[in-house]
Amino acid sequence: MKPKLSIYLSDPVAKRLTLAAKRPGGNKSAIVDAALDRYLNPERDTTGDGALLRRLDRMSGQIDRVDRDLRIIAETVALYVRYFLTITPPLAASEQDAARTLGRERFESFVAQVGKRVASGAALVTEVLDQVSASNPDLFLRQVEDGAPPGAPPATPLGTRNGAQADDHGSPAPKRVGTVPGRSPAGREGGRHV
Repeated sequence: MKPKLSIYLSDPVAKRLTLAAKRPGGNKSAIVDAALDRYLNPERDTTGDGALLRRLDRMSGQIDRVDRDLRIIAETVALYVRYFLTITPPLAASEQDAARTLGRERFESFVAQVGKRVASGAALVTEVLDQVSASNPDLFLRQVEDGAPPGAPPATPLGTRNGAQADDHGSPAPKRVGTVPGRSPAGREGGRHV
C-alpha cells in the first residue's frame, strides 16, 4: 500500500504537472513519484547523466584539439614573422609600387588557396604533421638534451646552422633571390609561383 501525501506546489509547477499528466499514460502520482525518486536517489537512473558525461568528454577532446591546433598556428606565424623580419631588407622608394603590386597578386593567390583548402576540408597542418610522423615517427617522442623541446634540431655551433653560414642572430643566411630549390605549397596546389 502506498502512503498518501498532501503537498503544495507553486502555480507554474502545478500547471506543468497537470499538462504532463494529460499525456497518454501519464498521471500526477506517477510523475511526482518518478521525479522524487530521481531527486532523492540520483544513482538509480544514470542513463541521462551518462549520455551527458560522454558528450562533455567528447567536447573536451574537441576543445583540446582546437587548442593544440591554435598553438601550432600561433608558433608557425610567430616563427615566420621573425624569420621574415630578420631577412627582408627595406625597399628603395622607387621599388615600393612594384612590390605592392606583386604583394597584392601573391595575397590574392594565397586567399584563393585558403578558400580551396577550406572548401575541400583539407588541413595543411594535419597533412604536414602526418608526413613528418610517417618519415620520422619518433620525432615528437624523442627527448632532446639541454632542455630543448621534443622535435627541436640538435644544437649547432653559433654562427652556423646545418653547415651554412648564419647571420648575427643565428638565422641561416638568405639564399640568392630567384633560386627556388623546390615548389612551394601554393605551387604544388596549382597556385601561381611568383
